[in-house]
Amino acid sequence: MDIKTQYHQKMDPKYHHMELIDVPAIIAENKKKWFNQTLTQINESVARIGIVQGEYHWHKHEKDDEFFFVLQGKLFIDLEGCMIELNAMTGVTISKGVMHRPRAEEKTVMLMVETCSIDPIGD
Repeated sequence: MDIKTQYHQKMDPKYHHMELIDVPAIIAENKKKWFNQTLTQINESVARIGIVQGEYHWHKHEKDDEFFFVLQGKLFIDLEGCMIELNAMTGVTISKGVMHRPRAEEKTVMLMVETCSIDPIGD
């Protein structure tokens, strides 16, 4: 199976500027195990919601940093040689060029901030 078909990623912004962003509605509508939705674009960056359970694949972004902030649940980010555990209301920035793998044992909701040109699958 093609790696891109394992994830449900909606890269076009769902909300325009000055439009109320309804995160609980997105969470309630989602039935997928690994789902990303771009919420809005802010200059050259985007804010995305991730609703995840299971493992993503190992990947890196050569030109882009990535910010993860957990709203609900628990997210583990495996790095080469260590692991970061994010509980609700905690976050971390993964530097460009760093190999990483996000995973969640239970349904987890997170906010991500990254450049609008990033490919979430990795480089």
